[in-house]
Amino acid sequence: MFVLWKYHTGLKEADEINALARSWGGVDYTKFEGGIYSSEWFWAKVLHVIREDKAVREQAWSWVEHCDWIPAMLVGDTDPLKLKRSRCAAGHKAMWHESFGGLPQEEFLVRLDPLLAGVKERLFEETATCDILVGTLNEKWAIKLGLPTIVAVGAGAFDAHLGALGAEIAPYQLSKVMGTSTCDMLIAPAGEVGDQPVAGICGQVDGSIVPGMVGMEAGQSAFGDIYAWFRDLLMWPIDNVLPGIAGLDEPAIEKIRKDSADRMIARLSEAAEKIHPGESSLLALDWLNGRRTPDANLNLKGAIMGLTLGTDAPAIFRALVEATAFGSRMIMERFVNEGVRIDGVIALGGVAKKSPLVMQIVSNVLDKPIRVARSEQAVALGTAMAAAVVAGVHKTIPEAQAAMGGGFETEYHPDPAMVRIYAELYEQYKRFGDFVEGETLC
Repeated sequence: MFVLWKYHTGLKEADEINALARSWGGVDYTKFEGGIYSSEWFWAKVLHVIREDKAVREQAWSWVEHCDWIPAMLVGDTDPLKLKRSRCAAGHKAMWHESFGGLPQEEFLVRLDPLLAGVKERLFEETATCDILVGTLNEKWAIKLGLPTIVAVGAGAFDAHLGALGAEIAPYQLSKVMGTSTCDMLIAPAGEVGDQPVAGICGQVDGSIVPGMVGMEAGQSAFGDIYAWFRDLLMWPIDNVLPGIAGLDEPAIEKIRKDSADRMIARLSEAAEKIHPGESSLLALDWLNGRRTPDANLNLKGAIMGLTLGTDAPAIFRALVEATAFGSRMIMERFVNEGVRIDGVIALGGVAKKSPLVMQIVSNVLDKPIRVARSEQAVALGTAMAAAVVAGVHKTIPEAQAAMGGGFETEYHPDPAMVRIYAELYEQYKRFGDFVEGETLC
């Protein structure tokens, strides 16, 4: 039984973790998680599940990340006390840090909830970066996959972080996975970043992306999901009114439904591209699934202001696209304001590949060129790079990137005129956000 990463029902547990970390008198275990723990992460999920499900609480002996379970299964050793735990997962999600001696102290966990007593001793202390060998393929899986048992299996990591490898992330290059949500990643030499906490992000972990580099993660809880939500909103009459119209049989209705859904975002994008920024008076917030970064608050909701009787669907769609771009700028500015420079931006993922409108608006809002990775499957490519190091084909991740990288297919450049307009709209976005967040907290 696995809990999906976007699972947000542990909001109460995350709030309790944050409150205790600040008040218990010991180490603030959230400080390398950006200072705010999220319901999307390890301890909030574990605590929520054992509180809500007695059967799981009584029978679960340990807890394992999916990216740790798969390598363990492939080599045939799934003993939770022996299997290698991902540095990426442990550091970004489970409050693991070398300066803590590993995971949070038992005293902290028990104060959080006595139900957590003894859980830590059935977890782990050591972690492994993605270039570490776990073992070789066991006979069962060798037969299933049609591979020899000499195939090396490496330690796991998260998809976005491996995607950053595939997109040829380098120090101080912001790598943005732009899909249903976003994951924004930076790497920097440990000697330059050190252990100074970067506030409001989703963790900084030595070796979580590239071994020997501090990996820093941020992201937006919804990105492409926002565009899909608006498409589905507009599909409501087709799904619910069209079937009741006389003279249309089911095949015809299904064809209209499918063609409409397939074409909706493309047509919205064509119309939205003709709207001048700020022309519609609309302003939106991209918090439809809460806010992950900066300063995680998954209780927040999205909002739109400036609606009039003349507002049409393309104008709303453009405002939503601009909101996602403003959210991206909030992340970039947080890194810079915390003393971590950004020398360039790399994009990968479905939105980066499919939507020139979105990418040009993001470039204008960030006032940065954006290079789009050529690889259609950057996550798979990054995984292959890590595997090549594990198997000894290349000595280091950077060497594997240099030998296996696919380069970049497109580069978007900011339009100076649009940059000036969006700088003003961005200030309005921040004021709107402060107002909505203030009302949410009331």
